Amino acid sequence: MKKIILAMLTFTLLIPAQQLLAQTPKKGGSLIVCQPAEPPGLDPTANTAAAIDRVVFSNIYEGLVKVKRTGEFVPGLATAWKVSPDGKVYTFTLRKGVTFHNGEPFTAHTAKWNLERSAAETTKNAHPEYFRGIEKIETPDDHTLVVALKDVDALFIAHMAEGDAVMLPMKGHENAASQPVGTGPFRFVAWVRGDRVEMVRNEKYWNPELPYLDKVTFKFIGDPSAQIAALKAGDIDVIGYIAAPEQASEMEKDKRFKVFAGTTTGEVIMSTNNKRKPFDNKLVRQAMAHAIDRETVIDLVMFGYGTPIGSHWSPSTPYYKDLTGKFPYNPEKARELLAKAGYPDGFEATIKLPAIYSYSRRAGEVIADMLGQVGIKLKIEVVEWGYWLDRIFKQKDFDLTMIGHVEAWDIGIYANPDYYFQYDSQEFRDAYAKALKAPNEAEKAEWFGRCQEIIAEDAVNGYLFSAPSLPIMKNAVMNWWENYPTIALDATEVWLDQ
Repeated sequence: MKKIILAMLTFTLLIPAQQLLAQTPKKGGSLIVCQPAEPPGLDPTANTAAAIDRVVFSNIYEGLVKVKRTGEFVPGLATAWKVSPDGKVYTFTLRKGVTFHNGEPFTAHTAKWNLERSAAETTKNAHPEYFRGIEKIETPDDHTLVVALKDVDALFIAHMAEGDAVMLPMKGHENAASQPVGTGPFRFVAWVRGDRVEMVRNEKYWNPELPYLDKVTFKFIGDPSAQIAALKAGDIDVIGYIAAPEQASEMEKDKRFKVFAGTTTGEVIMSTNNKRKPFDNKLVRQAMAHAIDRETVIDLVMFGYGTPIGSHWSPSTPYYKDLTGKFPYNPEKARELLAKAGYPDGFEATIKLPAIYSYSRRAGEVIADMLGQVGIKLKIEVVEWGYWLDRIFKQKDFDLTMIGHVEAWDIGIYANPDYYFQYDSQEFRDAYAKALKAPNEAEKAEWFGRCQEIIAEDAVNGYLFSAPSLPIMKNAVMNWWENYPTIALDATEVWLDQ
């Protein structure tokens, strides 16, 4: 599930981030961050749920490479890296004096073990394809890691900056899902199931200036109204992102709080089971694409906030190609395509909507009405998140569903015919392989653009809009990220003005 989930909206930035950064940070204090979904585990290498990365990535766990709040790839546990002229060999210089929270030293040997473990068939890493392009790894000394790839991989550094590539300790890694041990600025204290995850400052963090906070608690509140009530009551300090624009609009007026507007790497889509009739028929999928008015969806679901998309690519990601004109809203054309596909009177189907995300339910209702106007009668089922993960994502038991995919560069999921929407295209796999091996920026743009074109033409899913971010917080919360170029809710540099 390539970090799948949700996300939402965009509003006027009330306080410029530059002003916040200009102030001198203060150490101390506790922060309570609300997010709607409780993670199914706490090991981002073992599960693709975005809720895991939001809590532990960059807070408890770290990788060789990090994503800055401005979107650049910067040193993490590696202080630098060099790439060979042929683009196949990466030499990482690792930080000295880094230890895991259990006292185990982090060395090149540990990094080698992690990468090899992630590529192993027996490990079941959530994205083993990120690592199976590695041909060999050498460790000339404790702080030098040389990774040789079988072929050029244009996204290798990008993948090293994702939660799938965090470093685990060699001792105790088998308990990572419930007792996470990393090298990050905070160390795990407790997971109270159904309520919260607690972490405290890592006093032995490799950067002695960070973190500023003594403690961070991630509290799980699924209902948007309950989130707002908790913030107003002082029970939480930050809502990492909010899915109800009408409530966010109200919070803009309350001088006790700040509302940030920002960008994300997320795409909200109507996921389609490409192996289930009649959705295995491309004409049917194209008909649905013509039947959906994206602008109206954004207006009704997001109160006008969001950017229409025509493929599985966010406008904030490099090599974006605008394909929103591929299937313009045209109900008459939709009916023609349905008739050509053998469904002149339409058909009936079910759309299953995860209860945890209010935007998903609203979008499902709006789209059900639009498809109904061309003869596609949808039965709406609202399902719990656990059901969604098991029956829809794992067992692929669905016709249509509604969800957001938030991880950058995740168009590669379309190269996996066993992914939950079961798209099987050799043409796409060939184009994606060429994109990954592109030796320069021009060819990367060409082939990643071609990937976007193929899935747009095949109308694999209903591509709706790019999801903006909307964190809301107390005025005392300083240096929170405005944009989310990664899905981590990184509290490393956050501090409290109190």
